[in-house]
Amino acid sequence: MSIYDLTTLTVRVATQGKALPAIEEHLKTAGGELLGVWNADIGALNQILIFRRFDDANALVEARQRLLAAPDPLGCADWLEKLETGTYVRFPWLPEVETGARGPVYELRSYGIKYGALGATIDAWEQAMPARGALSPLVGAFYALDGESPRFLNIWPYKSVDERSRIRAEAVASGVWPPVGGPANLTHMTSTIGLPAAFSPLR
Repeated sequence: MSIYDLTTLTVRVATQGKALPAIEEHLKTAGGELLGVWNADIGALNQILIFRRFDDANALVEARQRLLAAPDPLGCADWLEKLETGTYVRFPWLPEVETGARGPVYELRSYGIKYGALGATIDAWEQAMPARGALSPLVGAFYALDGESPRFLNIWPYKSVDERSRIRAEAVASGVWPPVGGPANLTHMTSTIGLPAAFSPLR
């Protein structure tokens, strides 16, 4: 079973342009299949988000161990202020993530879930996604295996920030979104609008 990793680097102000070339080079040997690299544009700023897929948990753990032991993590030690990692599994009814020109604006949304409600959340999304997906595609939805849990991550591509606002408003107005019963099971919510790096497979 594939397993996904979201690594978030917080770097010093105005250093993303320096960090990204180093990240691109270091990711060539960092392990996993690179899916996306984004600069945070709206939300928590000065962040670079790296999304990868691994064949299994062992491969991910090995990559994490190398990252933690590295004297210069992803080539960013000179600019790095914070490094966070999260391990995710996709909702079982969704296909694997497909890369390509799907943006160029991406929203990464994270929701806390009430204890015991993960299964109900996955089921609610399965029922609602055919209608919601007809309005705009979904990169993927994933539940977390570590960190502050339970929570899940969903990633949406849009042509622009304006398109995102229009489609979300249309989905709510038409009643196809949010999933029936879904909001009652959610706690905190965060959202980041990310713009893909030049070398990001999701672009």
